[in-house]
Amino acid sequence: MRLFPRSAFARTVALIATLLLINQIISYVMVGLYVVQPSMQQVTSVIARQIEGALILDEWIRESDTFPRDKRDLALRYTEATGIQGFSQEDALENGLRQTTSYSFLSNRMRDLLGAETEVRVSQGEQFYVWVETERLSGYWLRVEVDSFNESRFSPLLFYLILIGILSVLGGMLFTNWQNRPLKSLERAARQIGRGDYPEQLPERGSTEVIAVTRAFNQMSKGVQQLEQDRALLMAGVSHDLRTPLTRIRLATEMMPPNEDYLAEGIISDIDDMNAIIDQFIDYVRVDTSADQDCENLNFLVEDVVGHLPETWHAQVTVNYQSMPDVPVRAISIKRVLLNLLENAERYGKDKIIIDTGYDEESAKVWVVVCDNGPGIPADQIEHLLQPFTQGDKARATKGSGLGLAIVKRIVERHHGHVVFSRSERLGGLCVRVELPVTPSASKPI
Repeated sequence: MRLFPRSAFARTVALIATLLLINQIISYVMVGLYVVQPSMQQVTSVIARQIEGALILDEWIRESDTFPRDKRDLALRYTEATGIQGFSQEDALENGLRQTTSYSFLSNRMRDLLGAETEVRVSQGEQFYVWVETERLSGYWLRVEVDSFNESRFSPLLFYLILIGILSVLGGMLFTNWQNRPLKSLERAARQIGRGDYPEQLPERGSTEVIAVTRAFNQMSKGVQQLEQDRALLMAGVSHDLRTPLTRIRLATEMMPPNEDYLAEGIISDIDDMNAIIDQFIDYVRVDTSADQDCENLNFLVEDVVGHLPETWHAQVTVNYQSMPDVPVRAISIKRVLLNLLENAERYGKDKIIIDTGYDEESAKVWVVVCDNGPGIPADQIEHLLQPFTQGDKARATKGSGLGLAIVKRIVERHHGHVVFSRSERLGGLCVRVELPVTPSASKPI
């Protein structure tokens, strides 16, 4: 399990989020130290002065010779003016002491101001009260009504910090996504070139580094496309030039005396093999485009190919059809794929070939499987045999150019499909599965 993101987009967003989190924590601590704490100290100092005044008044009342009625009236007027009320322990519990919360930092601050051991509690509700018990007035609780201080006034601070952080992260995500958009275009274009397609020149936009990479990619794409065109032109030219002398040799061979028919048949067979190799060269370098594609049913293509197999084949071909929708393909190219697979099965198999077709609705793909009862291909040699001009067992590979499977892979990938090689469970030989994607607009299975 990776703790750190791998993509540049995720790493940039994570960096922005981390920096903002650190900034928010520092901001919150600074506000607490330089805004909230000084305010609390000021409120505590005001309450301490009020309580100090109440204690002095209480001491004066006890020592004064004033009439009790006057003392009581003076205490009531002071209480009303300062909002300080005194309660015994029992009365305090009945008037809300149980719903209070003790704050040690307020108690320590009040203890320093009053010069005696003090406990401070706070109750919050419709009215905000500060409860104080001090050794200077043992057995009593003083309740101070505070109108100028409310803890809820500081709650928007946390909300604003969270809101600023979320908006900053969203802005960073949008900016990073915009910054990385040219890289996504580069990725898609690179995948297209890997499949043999050549996209239009990418627009050069973004940062200077991305523009430089895009410009270099466009130059590379143009060079690869030109190289592909030159190779196709060279191969087509060589193939065309070879057909003329081969035709002359064939004509000369057919005019040989009857007593040399055995020699003429060998030469004609070799000429046919050379023509087949030339056709494979042309098929390999041919570039299929989406403009050449039509919606075709794979069952019909299989039926057409199987129906035109040479009568000289010794293998028995069995086909199992399943209903499937049409797919956008170039019919000639897909027929070449099927024919190459059947020729491979005929050449290296024994006497049985099974073809299965089907449609996977969940993955939206149609497939065809060609199996034979030959020796198969070892798993570690599959990638090697998919390379151009590569053959398997040299003792059996006396014919062909080694392009059969390479042509299959090339055509299928240009149709955005893929080829899977395995061992057949029914016949024991090679099993090749070709999968092609179905477009959303494809017709219903037939």
